[in-house]
Formats: sequence, structure tokens, C-alpha cells
Amino acid sequence: MLNFNKIKKNYSFFKEQLKKRNFLLDVAKFKNLEQKRKKLQINSEIKISEHKRLSKHLLYRKSIYHEIDIFKNQLIYSRNFIECLKKKLEKVKKKIYKMLSVVPNIPYKDIPVGTGDKNNKEIYHWGKKKKYNFSIMNHIEIGNKLKGLDWKTASVISGSGYTIIKGSVAQLHRALGQFMLDVQTKLHGYEEVYVPYIVKEQSMYGTGQLPKFKKDLFHTYSMHNNYQKNKYNNLFLIPTSEVPLINLVRNKIILPNELPLKFTALSSCFRAEVNTYGKNVKGLIRNRQFDKVEIIQIVHPKKSEETLEILTRHAEKILQLLKLPYRKILLCTGELGFSSQKTYDLEVWFPEQKLYREVSSCSLTGDFQSRRINARYKDYKKKKNCFLHTLNGSGLAVGRTLAAILENFQCSNGKIAVPKVLQYPYMDGIKFLKPFK
Repeated sequence: MLNFNKIKKNYSFFKEQLKKRNFLLDVAKFKNLEQKRKKLQINSEIKISEHKRLSKHLLYRKSIYHEIDIFKNQLIYSRNFIECLKKKLEKVKKKIYKMLSVVPNIPYKDIPVGTGDKNNKEIYHWGKKKKYNFSIMNHIEIGNKLKGLDWKTASVISGSGYTIIKGSVAQLHRALGQFMLDVQTKLHGYEEVYVPYIVKEQSMYGTGQLPKFKKDLFHTYSMHNNYQKNKYNNLFLIPTSEVPLINLVRNKIILPNELPLKFTALSSCFRAEVNTYGKNVKGLIRNRQFDKVEIIQIVHPKKSEETLEILTRHAEKILQLLKLPYRKILLCTGELGFSSQKTYDLEVWFPEQKLYREVSSCSLTGDFQSRRINARYKDYKKKKNCFLHTLNGSGLAVGRTLAAILENFQCSNGKIAVPKVLQYPYMDGIKFLKPFK
């Protein structure tokens, strides 16, 4: 959430910055609500002051019995009037808060301005694309050949947007998740966390998934009695483990010497928007349920810009160890996620389709999320508690990485090689994937 005090001081700046994101800030409405809030606030303070004077006056007048009832009635009226003002004030504050809740983060200073992926900026390529002297298959065809990917049965069980992974392909999928976790914990110093897959509405709100993306989320529904129905109907399946990981510091004050906080988790993720992307995201590219390793850092504001570069390199390391060609992209203003100020996408090469596909997104959110969850650090110089900065990234999406391996590691004899870094110990020495017998 943006700092409304800063918005009030410079409406034109925020309107211009948000315009770069194709978001129109309703300045007139904000100003109108702020004027109402200010007026009600002043009136409330005046009436509270008058009420205190009346209360003191009553104490001095207790000896004059015939005046006591008059003062008591005045106090009752004053108290009721103050309560009425407070309710009106609270109502206006909620309206301002509700408006702020749908305003995205403002873009960072060096972000290219644009509306679509054509305006994104390529930073660099890594790795050499293999040249094949034989006809190559896409990961869907390879999965069918290995009898390792089954969409037909998955659709019977769960509907569209799900995949059953079997045999050696399932083993590779499991190996990838464990390998990614090991790199982030052992090489980069992240603390591994096992997180809940079902979270409260406030947790989703804290990271910016709500209210904007409610239609894209899986919402729980209970068929039990009324108490349980109310209790369980306000829960959501996580779209990413970023949600529970960021909420680890909800309502906490962190000491400076405890920073940075670095967390990672391998979790299943659940998203309902799969059908909105068309035929180009078939197979493992976009599912309603998929596994992903998430990496987050919670840092001092002065460290956040350099931390984004570090965190992105941590995600890149996985692709480099797997020897998968990729490119690093700086997203333009129109492509930024709701909570993000600056985002790098890592896109891995898919040789059969001859295109790059996103396998990681690494973002700096500034204090946008920490304001929503009230996560602060103790600033001894300023003698107050200040909001932390949060960063998140995929390290990586397991299914998409698996799909990239299947396509990039095809051999002329029809076999699929296992990347060397995974052969021992993750794949028990298996060098080539085979159909399960």
C-alpha cells in the first residue's frame, strides 16, 4: 500500500507515476474524501475538548443539586454527538483505505515506460542454444513418449489445467525441487520454511493478491454447520509461497542486526486463471496447480536496490547449474505486478517452439507490502520504527524448468539426458530418462 501522507503532499507526482502503469489515480475523489476526513477530525477534537470541560464543570457543580441534571443531559448529548462524529470519521477513513487498497505500487526510477512485453528491456543472454541435426519434439510430445505426463487422466480426475506426472519424469520433477532448495539454502544462505497452503484473507491482502486478484484465486467453501461455514469460507489456497513467507513478519518489529531475513520454500501453488492465456501455454507451462521454489528477502530500505540484483542472481544460478540457456528481462511499467516497483523476468529457451518462456520473476516491492502487514524495523537514529522493504523471486518454477529440460536435453537417439548436476545424488545416477516398465 502506498503512503497516503506522501500522496496528499504531491498528488500530481503520484498521478503521473501511476499513469505509466496505465492506472488513473482519482485525485478529485481522494481530495474530497480527505477534506471530509479533515473536517470531521477537527470537529471531533473540538467536541472532545468541550466534553472534557463539561465533565470538569460538573464536578465543581455537584453541590448545586438543581444544576446536576442539566449538566448530565448536556454530557449525554455531547457523548452521543462525539460518537456520531467518530462513526462518520471512521466511515470516511475506510473509504480512503478501500481506494488505496486497489492502487498499485509506483514504478522504480529506471523502469522503461510501456504497455506490453514489446517495451520490456533485455539485459543479457546466458548460455548457448544447442543446434540439433534431427527433428526435435516439444515437451508435451516427449512427455507422452516417456509415458510421464498424463493430461487426459488428470482432466478426468480434476478438470482442465492439471497434470499427472509419472515414472522417471516424476523423479526428475522431485529432484529439481530438492536441488533448487539445496542451492538456495546451502549456497545462498536462505532459511528453509515449510508453509501452510491455505491462508487467511488478511494474508492475501498483505502481499497484494487481494482485493485485485480475487477472481484468480481458489477460495475455500465449507458444507458444515454455520459456525464452521463462516470459519472456513474466508480462506484461500496460496498462489505462491510468497504469501505465507512475507506474512512471517506480520506485526513484527525486527532489530537492525537481524537483517536481512532470507526465507525459501518449496510449495504447491494454486491459480484459477489458467484458461485466460490461450493455446500457447499448453502442457506444463501454465497449470492450476504447480510446484515452485520461492525466495524472499526482507531488508533495510537502503539495501533493497542492491538486494534485487543479488536475489535475481540467486535464481539465475539454478539455470546456470542446469546449463539451460536463458535471458534476463527488465519489465516495463505496464508489465509490472501489482505490488512491484521493479521486476526482472528470467526466460528460459524452448528450442522446439523457438522462443523464451518465463521461469522466474524477481521483484522489489519497497515498503508496499510491509505497510499492509505492519512489518517494521527499529531505527535507532530516527528513534522510531520504520517500514521494512520486501523482495521476492521464483527460484524456480519446477514444472516449467522440467519442460525446458525435456526440450533442451533431447538426444539424436530419442533419449532425454539428465543434467549432470542432477544425476548424483538426486537421480540416483540415472543419466537418461526411460519410460516406466
